[in-house]
Amino acid sequence: MKHSRDVRLLIIVNLAGKIAAFLVGWTAPGVTLALWFGPDLLLAYHLFVPQAQGLVRVHRRFNTDRREVWLTIDDGPDPQDTPRILELLAAHGARATFFVIGENAARHPGLILAMVAAGHEVAHHTQTHPVGSFWCASPRRVARELDAELAVLLEAGVRPTRFRPPVGIKNVWLASALRVRGLSCVGWSARGLERRRGDAEAVADRVTRGLAPGAILLLHEGPRVPAMIRVEAIRCTLERLRGHGYQCVVPRAEQLGDV
Repeated sequence: MKHSRDVRLLIIVNLAGKIAAFLVGWTAPGVTLALWFGPDLLLAYHLFVPQAQGLVRVHRRFNTDRREVWLTIDDGPDPQDTPRILELLAAHGARATFFVIGENAARHPGLILAMVAAGHEVAHHTQTHPVGSFWCASPRRVARELDAELAVLLEAGVRPTRFRPPVGIKNVWLASALRVRGLSCVGWSARGLERRRGDAEAVADRVTRGLAPGAILLLHEGPRVPAMIRVEAIRCTLERLRGHGYQCVVPRAEQLGDV
């Protein structure tokens, strides 16, 4: 309920700023512009900055006193990458959470079953991965993005409890929509940024920088990742983690409660 109040407060502040700017008018241009655009910037921060907490509670770490991290892999399943990633995870004794796109899951249900059979978690990453428009989607469209993927995953026998918005972009209607569907929002504490310059080792450097127990690591699979980095970056990361004595686990719900 706290985040519902936060959302309402952000909307009220935004509207109040517009009304105040109208009342001040151009008698004080600097004040008018600040009143008009200041609340917009505040709202934009909470929409577009992945770690912002004002609209939705986003988990960025988990509680553990062991050398454990949570490896999360977005954008699958992918017929080229997923089988190879599953082999890598098995070889390293690692568990991961796959935040899958509903459209991909519908095309490759066998890969969803393979993830589950291997002991990994399958989680929700929207039906169509609408990067450019999710932030301004209507309540009805947000519901469609959530419900369509839920239907796909339920068909495969999976009922996800965790959700990650595309590239961490949120929506003013998202908190209530997730709550109704029993989904919690998961972010990350470090990501590989696979589209930046560099090779797989550079990706592994970025995602393991500042490594600490309870970190949530974000990597990707699929054709959006450059060919020289696909899967290889996950292999490099797993080797780094093993070298530092870390284990990849999927945390329990209660481990996310206070972080």
